[in-house]
Amino acid sequence: RRAMADIVDRLETVTRDFPQAAFSGAGALTAMLTPACGVGRVLHLDASAARIAGLPLAASCEEEASALASASLDLGVSLLTLHASNDLVGALAQWRAALKPDGLFVAALFGEETLRELRGAFYAAEVELRGGASPRFAPFASVRDLGAALQRAGFALPVADVDQAIVQYKEPARALIDLRGMGETGLLADRGRPLTRRIIARAVEIFAESGAQARFDIVYLTGWAPHESQPRALSPGSAKASLAAAVRGGMPPGL
Repeated sequence: RRAMADIVDRLETVTRDFPQAAFSGAGALTAMLTPACGVGRVLHLDASAARIAGLPLAASCEEEASALASASLDLGVSLLTLHASNDLVGALAQWRAALKPDGLFVAALFGEETLRELRGAFYAAEVELRGGASPRFAPFASVRDLGAALQRAGFALPVADVDQAIVQYKEPARALIDLRGMGETGLLADRGRPLTRRIIARAVEIFAESGAQARFDIVYLTGWAPHESQPRALSPGSAKASLAAAVRGGMPPGL
């Protein structure tokens, strides 16, 4: 809900309408859209058919294997799903292909510092009790790398920013229950040796000792399908004034 509320705020500031839109991972949270968002017909997408059951205009598909028609959308939104993609640039490119020229894409996904404390607790517990650690958490990308992925996928005017959320747990084990409820467990195909109850219990102890705070970095990506009306950067060498002159206070009159 926090991520969806942020996306709603962003859409409300865009002074245009989106007659055809697709939301992936949002499910019933599309009810949070306001008239100021300018969103018309909404197609609900999700990798899980159960999560969109009963919603109008719903289709189950992976974002890496999108069933969206080319140049069919004015708006595409992905809510907390793309961090689990095996081919992030490929998934972004599919969204880009589904947008009409000058169409808008907005995504929210978890960034590199997400669950830093919990990741450290599991690593420490497994090293302590086994003498080594296996992969337990899927890697999260940095804001810079995610912004670069937007550019590689062909989006114009790419922007990436981050919202940091800290969740304080009175009962540290509740963090694991919440992750399971979010569908965010068991993502890795190769997890090495199975976890034992002893390792999990020790990890929870270490997590509690560190303050039992779970950090979530929610990265927001915004990009547009290219269109000739969009602003473009000037060609290198086309400047009419010297930056050095401006710094020295010698900017020519009228500039």
